[in-house]
Amino acid sequence: MQTEKVATAISKWLKDYALATRVKGYVIGVSGGIDSAVTSTLCAMTGMDVLCVEMPIHQHADHVTRAQEHIKQLKDRFVNVRDVRTDLTPVFDSFINAMPQGDMNDVRALTEGNSRARLRMTTLYFHAGMNSLLVAGTGNKVEDFGVGFYTKYGDGGVDISPIADLLKSEVYQLGDFLKVPHSIMTAAPSDGLYGAERTDEDQIGASYDELEWAMDQLAQGRSVESFTGRDREVLNIYNSYNSRNQHKMLPIPVWEFPDNLR
Repeated sequence: MQTEKVATAISKWLKDYALATRVKGYVIGVSGGIDSAVTSTLCAMTGMDVLCVEMPIHQHADHVTRAQEHIKQLKDRFVNVRDVRTDLTPVFDSFINAMPQGDMNDVRALTEGNSRARLRMTTLYFHAGMNSLLVAGTGNKVEDFGVGFYTKYGDGGVDISPIADLLKSEVYQLGDFLKVPHSIMTAAPSDGLYGAERTDEDQIGASYDELEWAMDQLAQGRSVESFTGRDREVLNIYNSYNSRNQHKMLPIPVWEFPDNLR
């Protein structure tokens, strides 16, 4: 990948889009992860107004520390970057307390995690509306179009997706070029939707390197049956996520009104 040219091209694309839509710039939720760090830096390179938003909800201390380190570094490097912290913990707790109560299980934990993401999406759009900004998405290609590892109308609810055609490994290449803090570059990827540290690999059952490999093999037309052992397991994991998350990746189904019923 021609890293410098890619960074320049994405930043120019972001600026051109903002100018065409007559907004002042972008708002980004900064989580302490590589995707939001790269996205916010690319937005900062436009020279337009960039608002970085911290939105902790019972957040793990490591996530908070990394997010704050990145925001400080970004503000030191770019005069057009500012930040705001919106603590959503009391909002989330009030919301959960208003919902039907029950024992915590995998389904409830996932549902509550998705609710966190949707509260953050609402918060980003509030800041965007108040400041004439667009919400920049932070999803990469593996998450958005491979395994669908994001929350529908949560972190999937955005105005523009600058890194959605980049594999996770390519995001890390950009991160290195863009001088993303070492603490973020070396941290295990995590969606930050749970109170305790829980990595993406823990949830998915495969690393991003493995998922990229699976995407490549299937794009080449290789069948799962031609593999054995861990390779077959990874391909099955990828196919399982890809299949059940198609509802996130495809357009919302619309019932078409037949002419004979009008």
